[in-house]
Amino acid sequence: MSVTAAAPQRRRVRHEARDAAVLMLFSAGLSLGGAGLLLMLTTLATGR
Repeated sequence: MSVTAAAPQRRRVRHEARDAAVLMLFSAGLSLGGAGLLLMLTTLATGR
């Protein structure tokens, strides 16, 4: 008796594109948050 494994399903292109867009938004948000934090810290440090 032969047992055949089911072929793994490939992800659709739209799923890959959605994942890429989410990653870009997360990266942009993290960068903006970090830049804002650095700006706030330097503003507080200079006393302006």
